[in-house]
Amino acid sequence: MNESTIYNSLLITWFVIAAIVFVVLFFIAAPYGRHTRKGWGYAVGNKLGWVLMEAASPIAFAVFFFMGEWRSNPVAIIFLVLWELHYVHRAFIYPFSLRGIAHRMPLSIISFGLLFNLMNGYLNGRYVSYFSGGYANSWLTDPRFIIGVALFITGYIINRQADLALRELRKSGESGYKISNHRLYRWVSSPNYLGEITIWVGWAIATWSIAGLAFAFWTVANLMPRARANHTWYRETFDDYPQERKALIPKVW
Repeated sequence: MNESTIYNSLLITWFVIAAIVFVVLFFIAAPYGRHTRKGWGYAVGNKLGWVLMEAASPIAFAVFFFMGEWRSNPVAIIFLVLWELHYVHRAFIYPFSLRGIAHRMPLSIISFGLLFNLMNGYLNGRYVSYFSGGYANSWLTDPRFIIGVALFITGYIINRQADLALRELRKSGESGYKISNHRLYRWVSSPNYLGEITIWVGWAIATWSIAGLAFAFWTVANLMPRARANHTWYRETFDDYPQERKALIPKVW
């Protein structure tokens, strides 16, 4: 069995698991953040948990990218930069920008996140610099590349703005949750998830790959149920929570 066969089998399996997770998460909210609860095993501080989970993605992607024969391809290098831009921030900067009393994150959730990031790092890094067969330079002017990168950057900006809005809610040492009315929080409960979905939909279009599509599908499968759980939690916790605010998509859902 060669690597191509294994790679394609992993892709199919990855889609199937994402579909199952999508259904399960509408009934069980992953126990971290505001949904933290006992019964999920030993837990560590959320900052350490974020680093352990997210660091796997930029490392795995870079390793498999540089193993590929198309690692010097200009288009592939742009994809490398975009991926690392997002994940270096997510793994090594974002966790240390969190304010308030640290929550705990179960090792079971960290382990799943680690596997998730390793798999996506392999599937996408290996595709971009090997299984793609190399992108022609003309891809830089292809509408799919332009639209995809534009969506990626838009999602990245939405994500950073959402993080900043949450950070502004708390002063150093403060704990507890508050209602944000800044930036996209005026319209949805989870603009950070909207940004994340936009990023990986853009990635799927820009790379025009099944690996990218699998990641976008996984992102929706993971974050759409989470956004609904967060929205429900806000409404149950705060009597004055804006009734017109949606969960994920402004004015829609």
